[in-house]
Amino acid sequence: MKIIARIRNDFPTKFGIPRQSGLVELESQIVMEPTYRNADAFRGLEEYSHIWLIWQFSQAVRENWSPTVRPPRLGGNQRMGVFATRSPFRPNPVGLSVVALKEVVLHGKDAPYLIVTGADLMDGTPIYDIKPYLPHIDSHPEARGGFAVQAAAHRLHVVFPEAWLSQVPAHLREPLTELLAQDPRPSYQHDPERVYGFPFAGMEIRFTVQAETLTVCSVTPEK
Repeated sequence: MKIIARIRNDFPTKFGIPRQSGLVELESQIVMEPTYRNADAFRGLEEYSHIWLIWQFSQAVRENWSPTVRPPRLGGNQRMGVFATRSPFRPNPVGLSVVALKEVVLHGKDAPYLIVTGADLMDGTPIYDIKPYLPHIDSHPEARGGFAVQAAAHRLHVVFPEAWLSQVPAHLREPLTELLAQDPRPSYQHDPERVYGFPFAGMEIRFTVQAETLTVCSVTPEK
């Protein structure tokens, strides 16, 4: 397997990354490795609205594997079969995500590269392949979502004081608020006194959670 590209975005660490693709409309770039910077390889791709990314869980590579894992959305205290989850801890650390394709950039520094939204990858994640999403084949509205559907329904009420919201660039305010509403904490952590924090877009976002309300405590430049 050859790494053909890496993603560039505002998530320098795993904490805070959307739990699945398509949940938060934040922009990313798919930057090709020099060997694959060939405009011919992208011919016709602009006709598609979405693409599949096949990528590596680069922060979860292990020598051994377990047949069961603890899905975060089940509180981290219930085991499920690894093949019934999207856990990064797999026999092969491979991820699969659908993202919206906004632009195929053919000119300028690092071109050709792709601008996408809705990615759930950490900055620098290696990408193995890019494929077009085919709605007449890949979309199955009648499909059952198992335990993941019920778990994904949990959302928090976000209190984002204007003093801190004003520190966030205008185009990032709505997606950041949506990200916080989806509860970025590890599911096994529920300490109402704890102050959580994660880096995002050159800022450090700090917050607390009490019951079903998340309150932003501060937004400061990342150190």
